[in-house]
Amino acid sequence: MLSVYLQGLALGAALILPLGPQNAFVMNQGIKRHYHLMTASLCTLSDIVLICGGIFGGSALLHQSPLLLLTITWAGVAFLLWYGWGALRSAWQGDTLLTGDAALKQGRWRIIATLLAVTWLNPHVYLDTFVVLGSLGSQLPSADTRRWFALGTVSASVLWFFGLALLAAWLSPRLRTVRAQRIINLLVGGVMWCIAFQLARQGIAAL
Repeated sequence: MLSVYLQGLALGAALILPLGPQNAFVMNQGIKRHYHLMTASLCTLSDIVLICGGIFGGSALLHQSPLLLLTITWAGVAFLLWYGWGALRSAWQGDTLLTGDAALKQGRWRIIATLLAVTWLNPHVYLDTFVVLGSLGSQLPSADTRRWFALGTVSASVLWFFGLALLAAWLSPRLRTVRAQRIINLLVGGVMWCIAFQLARQGIAAL
């Protein structure tokens, strides 16, 4: 079972490491030191639900409902364009000091709502958990091995999100400068728009 667990851990790490909306949001909250552990916890809980859903039967639902995936895709495109525009506008206008009083204006529920949108309106999340992990998990011989595989992928999420949040908080004094915040906002905005355009291209191809 250890080999199955390590396989899940390695695959989960490979899927979660590339910079995406979730990682960018967790990193920003870590730099602000504002609800960063809550953000990591919600990302982890969302991943647990999605991973278990994909491995234990959710992949069949997604395969049988292309309209559902298409709807999620275009909702994700709209949200990522809006989120990316906010980051790019902050970098351009110089509104880059995201800590202190400015950060405190972002209430807990607004952060939760944004995080849920970043997570659940990202079609890549469903492709990773329902299609990739779901397909591999369904090929495992027993429910026990599937549980160990799911535990490995969940462990990767726990280690990554909490590690990212804590590392960003630790580096916060160096990353709270105007120049660093400009670079981070440009990076986040660029990544969000690149993902949005990729999703839009996939959505157009699926029509």
